[in-house]
Amino acid sequence: MEESRKNVFLRVAGAVWRGVEAAVRILTVIFFLALLIGLLMLTRDDAPKVPKTAALVIAPRGMLVEQLAGDMTDRAIQKLTGQEVPETLWRDLDEAIRAAKDDDRIQALFLDLNQMTGAGLSKLQVLRAAIEEFKTSGKPVVAASDFYLRDSYYLASSADEIYLHTMGMVLLDGYGRFRMYYKEGIDRFELDWHVFKVGEYKSAVEPYLRNDMSEEAREANLDWMGDLWRSYLADVAAARGMRPEALTEAIESFVELLQEADGDTAEMALATGLVDRLSGRDGVRDRLIELVGEDEDSHSFHRIGHDAYLEALGDKRRRHPIKGDAVAVVVAKGSILDGSQPPGVIGGDSTAALIRDARQDETVKAIVLRVDSGGGSAFASEVIRRELVLAREAGKQVVVSMGTLAASGGYWISTASDEIWANANTITGSIGIFAMIPTYQKPLQKYLGWRVDGVGTTWLSGALRPDRELRPELGEAVQVMIEDGYRGFLSRVAEARSMSVEDVDRIARGRVWSGQDALELGLVDKLGGLEDAIASAAELAGLDEKYAVRYVEKEPSFGQKMVHQLLSRAADWFGPAETTIRGGGIPPVRRSLLALVRRETEMLSRLNDPNGVYAICDCEIE
Repeated sequence: MEESRKNVFLRVAGAVWRGVEAAVRILTVIFFLALLIGLLMLTRDDAPKVPKTAALVIAPRGMLVEQLAGDMTDRAIQKLTGQEVPETLWRDLDEAIRAAKDDDRIQALFLDLNQMTGAGLSKLQVLRAAIEEFKTSGKPVVAASDFYLRDSYYLASSADEIYLHTMGMVLLDGYGRFRMYYKEGIDRFELDWHVFKVGEYKSAVEPYLRNDMSEEAREANLDWMGDLWRSYLADVAAARGMRPEALTEAIESFVELLQEADGDTAEMALATGLVDRLSGRDGVRDRLIELVGEDEDSHSFHRIGHDAYLEALGDKRRRHPIKGDAVAVVVAKGSILDGSQPPGVIGGDSTAALIRDARQDETVKAIVLRVDSGGGSAFASEVIRRELVLAREAGKQVVVSMGTLAASGGYWISTASDEIWANANTITGSIGIFAMIPTYQKPLQKYLGWRVDGVGTTWLSGALRPDRELRPELGEAVQVMIEDGYRGFLSRVAEARSMSVEDVDRIARGRVWSGQDALELGLVDKLGGLEDAIASAAELAGLDEKYAVRYVEKEPSFGQKMVHQLLSRAADWFGPAETTIRGGGIPPVRRSLLALVRRETEMLSRLNDPNGVYAICDCEIE
């Protein structure tokens, strides 16, 4: 009987093994076939070509960002599988628009804004300047969308002709900052959420201490958001030939104006002068055919997208030489976390390594740190700041260019510089730190009857377990550490800005400022964009007009490049066809409850400062 069972087992095991071998052989054949097809695709000469007459199509997808999130292989896989997180590099749009101005083949600029979900005002203002410069060529700019929200309408407002779908809407909701507050829930579940902070304006921890926004946070938030909104209204009103007050009145009278239009949001937008024409997508297509001609194959207008246009231009797109003495640009975008992090996240080790690469490159004479971050780990921030100190000690000029957001830890890493540039509407400051230690021993005891007990050789043994009550002396120690960390932050800023610690403290304490206010307070040196900062860095380094500009990024391996190309080509070949005028409906005006909760929990789970000390700005706008 035993022998029979053994034989049965061996036969089953053999069958399973043969099945595994067959599957491996099949997968191997599929892999090599895919590789062969990919190599054939790579050898095709299908580089984009610019038509003799065409419209340059600017069709941003998702958010406009400083740096795409994830490495190139991850992005290619997401694109192929339809799970791509929509993001667009704003500087690619800027570069394409500026290059098209003097290109005789580009006869019009088309802003297709259906899939754009948002952007910081500082980025929008740079693109608006590029559009205005393009218009000096005499070529028309046409904007179209089914729906316009605040950020997409800002870009559209610079167009010569703004089209809105006959069933569309323009919704200018201003700037807001709304958060969930958890204090009642924390109390209801009898959690102990220990918070340690310095500064009455350090509002990042308020949701764990209160059920509503503090008066200090309301004051500070309305101050910097008011600066942004006034700039927004002034720019849009100037572009549309209106008074800013007229825009404000239209927003305040939204209901009355909608009633006058019998509930037709598109007609209301036309009546208030926000758009020029109401039309379906066919009408927009016909207008563009009228401007640049009809493509015989597609029966649409001659067109080229910004990605294809930049690829077609090749080296001609470059404003600066490739070789020679250079200004290196290091992008610091996203939350600041300890260790090595992928693009789109600032890693203490990975970002410091990029700065070190620039420092050790003899052809690099200056470094521009492009900061777009609300902060994160204080420890990682110091690792990055120290690397910038070493770069300056090595004789490199260091200039910081602040993007949409450079606050808290984002300001910390900016202090080791020869010069700081910000946009007038950059969100900066928030000089302060905090720590949080939640414990949940009470609900464990009350609802599950679980208790934790044990012994240790010192009073610190097991002191940081979240299922044990936090000892008062440990809480006192953490607060002392936080206060010391805050003093260290103040001293770094004071030394960098040639201010007294007392003067820095008066404008710090976690308070957020606009770039314009920061200039007046001495937190930044000059107002301007990335190109201004690069030019200033070159001047400080004594470079002539033919200096090179290099973005310092982690160099992908040959294998990663090949896989990226294979997957990207496959996605282009087999993915969904691109329509002439994109649809997509109105983007969600607010995140869902589930998405909000997920975002909060993901943020908490990612925080990895080894000391548990954070410099984070609560200044994300909606």
